[in-house]
Amino acid sequence: VQLQAYGGGLVQTGGSLRLSCAASGRTFSTDGRGWFRQAPGKEREFVSAITWNGDSTYYADSVKGRFTILVDNPKNTVYLQMNSLKPEDTAVYYCAAKIHSGSYYLASSYDYWGRGTQVTVSS
Repeated sequence: VQLQAYGGGLVQTGGSLRLSCAASGRTFSTDGRGWFRQAPGKEREFVSAITWNGDSTYYADSVKGRFTILVDNPKNTVYLQMNSLKPEDTAVYYCAAKIHSGSYYLASSYDYWGRGTQVTVSS
């Protein structure tokens, strides 16, 4: 599975961005997809995840009510709609795919990773 994330950029506090993660390859084998982020000097942290069929979604407490994850299976693409952005959301965002069972919240559960996309929220 190959993943390509895009849609990052610079936005002011309170603004919105939509990240996309397109998958190619053996996409039928994925159990779910997730988004993680890593700010300078910090560890990579879970942001959101979704099961392959979109039936279940998961969010970090810090983004609940502001971020929405969606999957478009015909397009093999997962979206992360980010609203009411805050400076603390500034990070490189990574999309990932898991093909086995395991916690959606743990980076170690994911088998494939895309290159990150930078999100910068100015105050």
